[in-house]
Amino acid sequence: MVSSASAAADLSYPPLPPCAAAPPPFPGEKPFDVPVIDMENLESERLGDVCRSLGIFRLVNHGLPREVSSRLREEARKIFELPFERKREEMSVLGRGRPVVYFWGTPIVGLSVGSVNWLEGLQVPLALLQDGDCGDPVCSHFLRTLVAEYGKHMIRIVRTLFHSLVLDLKLDPSLSDLYMNASSGIFRSYRYPCLPECQSYMGMRSHTDSSVLAVVDEDEVGGLQIQQGNTWFSIMPVPDTLIVNIGDMMQVISNDEYRSVVHRVLANRTRERTSLCFFAFPKEDFKIRSLSYKEFTYKEFNAQVQEDVMETGDKIGLKKFLIS
Repeated sequence: MVSSASAAADLSYPPLPPCAAAPPPFPGEKPFDVPVIDMENLESERLGDVCRSLGIFRLVNHGLPREVSSRLREEARKIFELPFERKREEMSVLGRGRPVVYFWGTPIVGLSVGSVNWLEGLQVPLALLQDGDCGDPVCSHFLRTLVAEYGKHMIRIVRTLFHSLVLDLKLDPSLSDLYMNASSGIFRSYRYPCLPECQSYMGMRSHTDSSVLAVVDEDEVGGLQIQQGNTWFSIMPVPDTLIVNIGDMMQVISNDEYRSVVHRVLANRTRERTSLCFFAFPKEDFKIRSLSYKEFTYKEFNAQVQEDVMETGDKIGLKKFLIS
């Protein structure tokens, strides 16, 4: 538990962003009954139905050992608790082949834009873990080893789920590794600092994920919400389960049969929230074709998202690629 007073004085926290554009959270929202998918008894038709109707589900019997998550959270926490200025100066520069990058204020790494997000995070592209040297004085070999182990479980999980979705959508299975290149996925650890004035800030503003699939391994604090119609619903944390949601690329691959779910994270008045996340994307230069969108590669989509965020402060996403 972190008190409000200590939160205000915690030198490890990033600076507060402007709050003028932040929509106020809505306390007392009803918990949302997230559909449960059993990975040991995976049914393609039921999984597809859930992705069509909601785009989010709770995964059980996934085979990720609790101790792996716990050790990784603890190692990430050691970095988050370092002074903010040290993290900013030593870990927030992209490039140089560094496998671990620190970011704050926006989940789009490498962009300095006005933001109402009250978060910080570590990003690790799995492909860079093979390069050996960490390149950062605060990044331990143990952290990289844990991320590599965690990543193996995530790759297994998303490949299993995607194979089931390929069957449901009747896609060409020979293209599976192009539609979703799991081994080049991105791991992120987020910390959402506690904040006494949480009515003025979002932990993370509403958005959809750009990925094919996103896997969220959250702690017991809660704060994740999804939008259904004009209403926000809280996703309550359940031990030993994972939250999986459909991303923009899966929506396109499915020809809009599946929906990329709009979600956000609320700031908490008295407790920090941490989460471990994994994002799987298509092969970067693979041309994705669908009935509703112009042909594009994920590389082109990502460049457009970054351009839009720099110009407008927001992700526009798939709307930019719709066929008129």
